[in-house]
Amino acid sequence: MTEQKVRWGILATGGMSATFAADLVDMPDAEVVAVASRSPEPAKAFAERFGIPRAYGDWESLASDEEIDVVYVATPHSAHRAAAGLMLEAGRNVLCEKPFTLNVREAGELVALARDGGRFLMEAMWMYCHPMVRRLKELVDGGAIGEVRSLQADFGLAGPFPASHRLRDPALGGGALLDLGVYPVSFAQLLLGEPSDVVARATLSEEGVDLQTGALLSWENGALASVHCSLVGGTATSASITGSRGRIDIPYGFFFPDRFVLHRDGRDAEEFTADPADGPRNSLKHEAAEVMRALRAGETESPLVPLDGTLAVMRTLDAIRERVGVRYPGEAEAVTPA
Repeated sequence: MTEQKVRWGILATGGMSATFAADLVDMPDAEVVAVASRSPEPAKAFAERFGIPRAYGDWESLASDEEIDVVYVATPHSAHRAAAGLMLEAGRNVLCEKPFTLNVREAGELVALARDGGRFLMEAMWMYCHPMVRRLKELVDGGAIGEVRSLQADFGLAGPFPASHRLRDPALGGGALLDLGVYPVSFAQLLLGEPSDVVARATLSEEGVDLQTGALLSWENGALASVHCSLVGGTATSASITGSRGRIDIPYGFFFPDRFVLHRDGRDAEEFTADPADGPRNSLKHEAAEVMRALRAGETESPLVPLDGTLAVMRTLDAIRERVGVRYPGEAEAVTPA
């Protein structure tokens, strides 16, 4: 890794890659040096758009590029295991988009590759790196609302999405849960850890993916979390955490909030707002900065997005899918038994 800049490679050229590249271009300590796709044309077009010096029409060339410090993987999540695995096996550090993989078996394989090879690996759960979410967690962990008793969070898109859309394609890991539900599940586990029990119901499409899913997560201490995701209705993307001595409400965009309200028993409500210096509320710069901080420190995992936490979220997602009957091609034994 260079002393002045961290050199990034980007794998895939879709919308998330474009958003991430645009943020990296504005970071003085980051440099995007290469991009790869499955064919030369989209890679070249992406490179021209963002001023990237090297464009590869195959994944292997990116993996073998030794002038890259870390690769951002933003393929469809059905390809995360193959793409991130290829990079790790070639000795590259990896930031892999969410959901991390299709299931916990694949996630465990990537974690083992990274740990055995001494490579950095992190799920791109940008919510965990967001300054407002970090502040909220500090308040909760510090006892601002007492012991957490319950939590609710939702994320739904209005659609409708045609059967041909990737969100409804089983071969691409379609459905509401993995694309959207990963956020409320991850939010609940950020504050409460891995649940001890999962109950879930879903509405399935003709293709066999979930159009909307609701789950009730429970913990041995009595805490409960209600999480919901949908491809058939736009939700408030709100969240509320209730504790024994108060409550925190996020009225909109709980995974990238610009404000939240703290209600403490016997005290006036306190509103916390984002610092304008932190940039746009939907910026991916915070997760990029965390990756670069960790690399410079010689760390192979981020304390903000630990791999054990990613594995725990994947176990919960597997459990939800098992209970609602969603399986993807080729994973007959992949998900956790009910």
